[in-house]
Amino acid sequence: MAGLLANFRNTVILSVVLALVMVVAYSQGPQGTDAAFWQAVLRWLHTFFGILWIGLLYYFNFVQIRKMPEIPAELKPAVSKYIAPEALFWFRWAAAATVLMGVLVAYARGANYAHEAFTFGLFGGLAPSDKGFTLLGVGMWLAIIMFLNVWVFIWPNQKIALGIVDADADAKAKAGRTAMLFSRTNLLLSIPMLTSMTMTQTLFG
Repeated sequence: MAGLLANFRNTVILSVVLALVMVVAYSQGPQGTDAAFWQAVLRWLHTFFGILWIGLLYYFNFVQIRKMPEIPAELKPAVSKYIAPEALFWFRWAAAATVLMGVLVAYARGANYAHEAFTFGLFGGLAPSDKGFTLLGVGMWLAIIMFLNVWVFIWPNQKIALGIVDADADAKAKAGRTAMLFSRTNLLLSIPMLTSMTMTQTLFG
């Protein structure tokens, strides 16, 4: 068992296999593999990728950005050349997968449901059809803004700051600060976004 757990890839593969066994077990319930089942599968994937994305966002903001100034100059390359690029790989693709799965979950509940959520409950008229759609829509659009920040601002600037793209020292410093500010913006937006996602599902279904 220790040999298995010492290997990251094998651990993840086994975890996914066990999860799929559980998914199959859920498919044997009274509902079978109806629309609700596939909605549940998409919600599971949405949650998994969301945890990976926001977990890395919190790692960057709660740990890496705060502690980097304290790391001796000769040790900084260990983070900037090895840890940060790997973390950013999972970070940006988890962001994309989270948003994609979230959109699919919304449409799995029906096109009208998705349209109402994306329009804050105003899809059918000038007055909100349901306060739940208004609150959920806020969270959905905050997540989309965060996703755009990742791909349009954070990742392009991190490529410069980390030396993945050639640039002079001034450009690297400017890019690093820009990436940090947009990452901090995502931290700011993440807590109200999570409030919307979790409380809406509990209180409005």
